[in-house]
Amino acid sequence: MPRDSLFGERIMWTGRPKISEPSRSVRAISALLFLLSIISLSFAVVISFALKTPPLGPVLFAMWCAGLGLAARQLPRLWLENARYVITEHHVITIFGPFRRTIERKAISFARIFWHPRIPNAGDLELVRAVPTGALRRRLMLRLSGIALPDRIWAIIRGAEDLAPLGHGTRPLAQRLDRGERVMWSASPRPKFRTYLPHGHREWALLALAGFLLVAGGKMLDQTVPALQKVVQGGLPVRSFAFIALAFGLSLAVALILAIACYIAYDAVIRPATLRKDTRYLITNKRVLIQRDLEELHLARERIVDVIDTPAGDGVHHLFMVLDGPRARALAASGAFGELGRGPHLRPVFEAVEDAEGASQILRQPSDPELPHAA
Repeated sequence: MPRDSLFGERIMWTGRPKISEPSRSVRAISALLFLLSIISLSFAVVISFALKTPPLGPVLFAMWCAGLGLAARQLPRLWLENARYVITEHHVITIFGPFRRTIERKAISFARIFWHPRIPNAGDLELVRAVPTGALRRRLMLRLSGIALPDRIWAIIRGAEDLAPLGHGTRPLAQRLDRGERVMWSASPRPKFRTYLPHGHREWALLALAGFLLVAGGKMLDQTVPALQKVVQGGLPVRSFAFIALAFGLSLAVALILAIACYIAYDAVIRPATLRKDTRYLITNKRVLIQRDLEELHLARERIVDVIDTPAGDGVHHLFMVLDGPRARALAASGAFGELGRGPHLRPVFEAVEDAEGASQILRQPSDPELPHAA
């Protein structure tokens, strides 16, 4: 078999991205820049027709925003088209031209899979290595973007490619277990009203930002009509092209501010609570699995060294899994020391479960020794 030039190890798998489109956040930023360009062009039309002066500044700003929006669309695509992923005997390597990033297979704490919403059997595979909490707390993440069959690639990384079935993102995790793997415990978080309240500094900060934008958008809306009335009183005809461009630019600017505020509030509070209804927790004789919409978390039970049971009120508990890895003991408590703020992605935490005692007893038992574990 061929060997990698960096470590001299045998290459077990190599591939390229199947999907080269930018992420949802990058597409949103690109759309925002294009809208800013349109607003700036509208004001340039007003300056040109109403004031009879060259609108050099707004035109340059519009071109700058349009250029950045186009770059945000195309550069990630070009970046991914030249990417290459390699799995060797002991490492996972991502290659982007002259840039390389690596992670040891045995040091991976858990993996996340993000299935593509439109293309079946394709998505992103994120490999996470958590390191000690406290002052040295950080996470090393390696993302294999746009690959075909990300669950099969994860099976190769964890050394179970002969046991794992061909996956599909639309199928439940319980139907995609390894051969010989069986479910020992399953649950879903109990829905509560408090789920819709902000959790942690991140969500409170985002909610405060959304409130500020709503106030700013409301103030802009309140001043838009009087400003247009003053322009009409100053002699600009209502049916003129300049007045239509001014009204369009102001309306689009107000709508953009209000839309951003509503999206931030939705993404910070409402969306996590809504996704919680679609969350499913599974404990098998080999792994801990969490599925939420198109996102999955895969964790080998041998990585869990302790389970912390925290009462959450109303008879439910949070279960925080303390992980372990090479050269790092008792790491990645994931909220066990008080930082329960919800993040945008899944973590090794069971939130608001009723049978916490049964899950704790199973997790404290050794996993099935007859099945291979993560590499």
